[in-house]
Amino acid sequence: MDYAKISQEKHEEWNGKIGMVSRVPLETKEDLAIAYTPGVAAPCLAIQREPELSFSLTRRGNMVAVVTDGTAVLGLGDIGPEAGMPVMEGKCVLFREFAGIDAIPLCIRSHDVSEIVQTVKLLAGSFGGINLEDIAAPRCFEIERQLSECCDIPVFHDDQHGTAIVALAAIRNAAKLLHRSLEELRIVINGAGAAGQAIARLLYRVGVRQIIVCDSHGAICEGREGLNEEKRRLAEITNPEHRTGSLADVLPGADCFLGVSVGGCLTKEMIRTMAEDPMIFALANPTPEILPEEAKEAGARLIGTGRSDYPNQINNVLAFPGIFRGALDVRARVINEEMKLAAAEAIASSVPDGELSAEKLLPDALDRSVAPAVAKAVAAAAKASGAARK
Repeated sequence: MDYAKISQEKHEEWNGKIGMVSRVPLETKEDLAIAYTPGVAAPCLAIQREPELSFSLTRRGNMVAVVTDGTAVLGLGDIGPEAGMPVMEGKCVLFREFAGIDAIPLCIRSHDVSEIVQTVKLLAGSFGGINLEDIAAPRCFEIERQLSECCDIPVFHDDQHGTAIVALAAIRNAAKLLHRSLEELRIVINGAGAAGQAIARLLYRVGVRQIIVCDSHGAICEGREGLNEEKRRLAEITNPEHRTGSLADVLPGADCFLGVSVGGCLTKEMIRTMAEDPMIFALANPTPEILPEEAKEAGARLIGTGRSDYPNQINNVLAFPGIFRGALDVRARVINEEMKLAAAEAIASSVPDGELSAEKLLPDALDRSVAPAVAKAVAAAAKASGAARK
């Protein structure tokens, strides 16, 4: 099937994938008086007295802004905010379909961190959460950091944390299947952008200490020249042996390869240098770092990709709908580390032990039972960690 051709035709037919639907009747003068003037003054004044009521007297409590500057769109790169709109609309569809959340795309014509932060900050009172999407690194880190400090609603960069959460769920189940503990794993991550750094930090959070992250210049370690601030911070918690060199140089003996980089960069020869029964998660799209067939020929025991036409798809749709559903349900102020870990555990647990196999490390991306399970776990973690308003 020619997905590109059909998608182009369908987008012309749809004329947009989302729209607004009224939730109130408007048939009589009484309806108008209640929904609009003069009756609407009552909830307005109530919110003026107690701004928190905006979450229950308006749609704010179920509304998420999907924010992008169009600089890192689905592997297409810096194509601009307008060109990123089809992806943002698609993200809004997923919010609605999987979690019943209303989402609106905000595509900002700026690459300036302060301008983007100020724009979102000024609009935050209309939303219950902010989903940052397809913003290039390292700018995305600072935007998320500043917005998290100045907004009283969750700010979540899905390219970082959504990917990391689903990857952790996959690695957790892979380790369980191979009867290994997370703490003993040696993991090499290829790609030090938003996703690669977030994955490394989340793995460190759950006790993995033997992590090496490679960028286009090779292994990141303390003291390497030319590192930006984010990579210097990453070097403080990774590569404890200070190994240097290329991906091929640091991969020998590793239990797990996780790629968030470029297609074709991993070879069969590299896999053969890894530890016994290696795990290969090649997430580059549309062309993975190595094709699953080739990885299997080289001895890979467990394989995952970012693609829907292979088993074990690492797909963010397993994470973000349920995470935001849970956060909105308890009016969380943030999405903290405890909530992320709860989400990863809920996703991993969605595959019963009796069904866990090399072909099923994760639930299917279209499994509608996952988002409610994630939401429940995230809401509980928000309450336990003090992030919830109710």
